[in-house]
Amino acid sequence: MQVSVDSTEGLERKMTVELPAEQVNTAVEKRLKEIARTVKMDGFRPGKVPLSVVRKRYTGQVRDEVFGELIQSTYFQALSQEKLQPAGEPSIKPLEIDPQQGVGYVATFEVMPEITIADMSDKVITKAIATVSDADLDSMIEKLRSQRTTWNEVERAAQDGDQVTLSFKGFIDGEAFDGGSAENVPLVLGSNSMIDGFEAGLVGCKAGDKKTLELKFPDNYRVEKLAGKESTFEVEVSKVAEPVLPEVDEEFAKIFGVTEGGVEAFQKEIRSNMERELEEKISANVKQQAMDILVESNSFDVPGALIRQEAKALLQQAKANMAQSGQSSQIDLPLSLFEGQAKRRVQLGLVMGEIIKQHNIELDQDRVRAKVEQFAQSYEMPQEVVDYYYSNKQQLAGVENVVLEDQVVDWITQQVKVEEQNSTFEEVMNPKQPSDQESE
Repeated sequence: MQVSVDSTEGLERKMTVELPAEQVNTAVEKRLKEIARTVKMDGFRPGKVPLSVVRKRYTGQVRDEVFGELIQSTYFQALSQEKLQPAGEPSIKPLEIDPQQGVGYVATFEVMPEITIADMSDKVITKAIATVSDADLDSMIEKLRSQRTTWNEVERAAQDGDQVTLSFKGFIDGEAFDGGSAENVPLVLGSNSMIDGFEAGLVGCKAGDKKTLELKFPDNYRVEKLAGKESTFEVEVSKVAEPVLPEVDEEFAKIFGVTEGGVEAFQKEIRSNMERELEEKISANVKQQAMDILVESNSFDVPGALIRQEAKALLQQAKANMAQSGQSSQIDLPLSLFEGQAKRRVQLGLVMGEIIKQHNIELDQDRVRAKVEQFAQSYEMPQEVVDYYYSNKQQLAGVENVVLEDQVVDWITQQVKVEEQNSTFEEVMNPKQPSDQESE
């Protein structure tokens, strides 16, 4: 077997494999003899067909079969011989040579990139330092109360925070427009559910009042044909109701599964949950920064075959999510939509794999157990959840991958500068987006 390899562009390689005629002919002859022992042909008893007849009838078919099998076996032999690690399946093209001289083929494929982990000592990760204050706890409990708001009908004029029941019809240039009307719908004033001016214009209205609102749709309104348009809304209020928040007592605590210990136990449970969420958020922020540093610091050609494979997986996941949410999974989403994310994921996977290999990072089974138990705590029967994970290799593998990623993040934080930044619970859990900061 003769093997030669040509580098074309980037990670692509063309590997030419040539096999001597003797190797092919020997394999063909062996196969023909096997056929002759069992083949049935008119005029001959089974197993008594002359080899010359079998050869004349089956040589072409057998030669094609043998060539296919030789491609499979010699391809991997050639890769091993040339110390090549392919990424994805090859494209095989037979060589056009005289069968008397042998057979051959050209395998075109991408190879895995050689990765050298870059020095990251000048990189910085910012780690938030925050606690759950009494004010944070009170704010969370108020949010839980507001989620269980009931409404009490009142005869007074509506004010911010009240719920009004109303019917309305919208007009542009004197003509009613599609989607601009509704009957007997509830609206909480101050919720910013409607366009600017709509809710504010109803403050002071009582049940039975009618009001005309002259408004303008935002220039960036989601319905393009309405964006920036002047409009008129004829509104009739049929009911005004004020919010009634539940008392924080033992009955309220029971709604959240705290059946013993009353309000004090409830507050302790909520604080514990908030502290866990805070810790997870801080860890996630550090992990995100570590992943960004890995991508920015370690640039290399990423095999297109692996990107396409990952993009297809992301596409299928997107369709599954759409089906779960009740949307049509038959929407023709282009693969290119997922290629950017796929490239990043493949790049991260390759770099992290190299770190694990170079630094002999072994999976910490104690951390896996702790992660499973932490997840199980949110269920009524935690031990059953733990047992389920440890009896399901696929589910456990998902946790193991997360833990191994966390171990790589730990390694990264030892290579970079970690700067601690004092923060509040709210700043960590609900960070301001650039657009929020710009608007201040």
